[in-house]
Amino acid sequence: MRTALLHYWLTNVRGGEQVLSALGELLPEANIFTHAYLPCPFGETSRRSLWGHRVEESFIARLPFGRKHPQAFLPLMPLATRRLDLDAYDLVVSSESGPIKGIRKRAGQRHVCYCHTPMRYLWDMHDEYFRTAGIGGKLAMKLFTPYLRREDLRSAESVDEFVANSAFVAERIKRIYGRDAVVVHPPVDVEFFSAAERTAGGYYLFVGAPVAYKRLDLARVACAKMGRELVVAGGGAATNEELRDLYAGAKALLFPGLEDFGIVPVEAQAAGCPVIAYGAGGALETVRDGETGMFFDRQDVESLCCAIEECEGRRWDSNACRINARRFSKQVFLDRMGAVLGSRRGGGTE
Repeated sequence: MRTALLHYWLTNVRGGEQVLSALGELLPEANIFTHAYLPCPFGETSRRSLWGHRVEESFIARLPFGRKHPQAFLPLMPLATRRLDLDAYDLVVSSESGPIKGIRKRAGQRHVCYCHTPMRYLWDMHDEYFRTAGIGGKLAMKLFTPYLRREDLRSAESVDEFVANSAFVAERIKRIYGRDAVVVHPPVDVEFFSAAERTAGGYYLFVGAPVAYKRLDLARVACAKMGRELVVAGGGAATNEELRDLYAGAKALLFPGLEDFGIVPVEAQAAGCPVIAYGAGGALETVRDGETGMFFDRQDVESLCCAIEECEGRRWDSNACRINARRFSKQVFLDRMGAVLGSRRGGGTE
C-alpha cells in the first residue's frame, strides 16, 4: 500500500510536527506533502527529504517568501492542495490544523485526517485573532474569512475518517463539520521528562509562547499579587534538558490558557510536577483533579490566586504525576493510530 503523509507547513518544530514524526515512524515508506518546508529547524540540510521521507511542496513554496511565511498565502492553499498529485497513493494521512486536508481524492483512495483542531482563526477563536491583528490582518480576515470557511467545510468532504487529538477537539469537529471522530491523544516524550529528579523549589513555572490566548498575563499578575516567583520559558528559548530541569524544580506548572490538548501539562507531570490549569479544554483530559493537579473555574486573577493558595496547602505525589503522564507516551500513540489505520471501519467518538 503506497502512503502519503500531509502536513500544512513544515517551518518549525512544535506539537503538530511531533505528531507527524510519530506518523512517519508508523509509516516508514510514506512520502510527505506540504505547502512549505524549511529543513533547518528539523536539523536537515536538504528539501528533498525529512526523517528519511521524500518531501514534496505545493506551489506555495515557490512564491516570494512562501517558505518563510506560508501563512500569508492562506487564500491560495485550497487551490494548492487540490493540485497535489496523489493519484499513486492508496492511503492518505493528513496532519491538519491548516488547509491541507482538501485533497482531490481518486476513487478507492482512503483519507484519514488527524485533526489537531479545525482552524481556530476561522472558527472558535476568530474574534480573538481579529481583535489582536494589525490593520492589514483585520482587512485580510474581513476579505477572506467567508471564502476560507466555505473551503474548509468543503475540504472535510474528502476525509473518510477523522481522528481528533482530544475529546475537546472531537466536539469541535462534530459541531463544525458534522462528523464523528476517534480520539487518539498526541505523543509526548514522557520517558525523557520522567528522567528528571524531582527537586521542587520556590518558583511557579509558565511554559509557552507569549501569545494572547495562552494567558501569560494572568499568571504574571496572579504571582505578582501573591508575591510568588514566576519563571517563564517560551518561544524555544530553553533546550529540552533545561526545560526538564525547570519542570522538576517548580512548585507547580501554571496553565491558564484554553488549549485543544496541551502537551506542556503532560511534560510537567512526567517530571513529577503538579499542574494548576484553567478547567476547560484539553487540560480536563490530561490532569487528574486533586491527584496530579487542580483546576480553577474562571480565567481571572482571583480564581487563579485561590487555586495557587489551595495548591500550596496540599501534598502532591510526584510518582502519581509520572504514572498519569504515561497514558500519553509515543508508544501508546503508535499502538492506537496503528489500530485506526489498520482498520477499514469509520469513526465513532471515543
